[in-house]
Amino acid sequence: MSAVPHRLRLICVLAAAAIVAVMTVVAVLLTSSTTGVVAFQTADQVAMVLLGLALGGGVLLMARPRVDADATRIRVRNVLATHELPWSVVRAVRFDRHSPWASLLLSNGDELSVLAVQAADKGRAVDAVEGLRALLAVNTPADDPASRTPLLYE
Repeated sequence: MSAVPHRLRLICVLAAAAIVAVMTVVAVLLTSSTTGVVAFQTADQVAMVLLGLALGGGVLLMARPRVDADATRIRVRNVLATHELPWSVVRAVRFDRHSPWASLLLSNGDELSVLAVQAADKGRAVDAVEGLRALLAVNTPADDPASRTPLLYE
């Protein structure tokens, strides 16, 4: 089972393309003339394009989240960090009513955000949470009281 934030990825790609386009237009319009105070040259134009590419790349980092799960483990890739966990350390898959994304409640009490499952994706997010909960149920012993998810979070 895999999930990615479809709407967020679309927004990030469009925003990155717009940033690169705007910075390229600014670089082209930045002629090699002097304003009396600052003299713009070709190096400044190249720097503007490179700055646009760097900013666009930074925006694309926001589109990086992904969750992959199988019968033995769950791998959560968020913006900067990746976590690979066995199902034995996951206590519950939470997706609260007003939460922007899902999260994993771990057996040590920590909570791990799953940015790949976003409320903005509506039906896809629900399907992803149900899939994760099904995998968790298969990999959790039925007699383990600590593994039961409270009704509030279901």
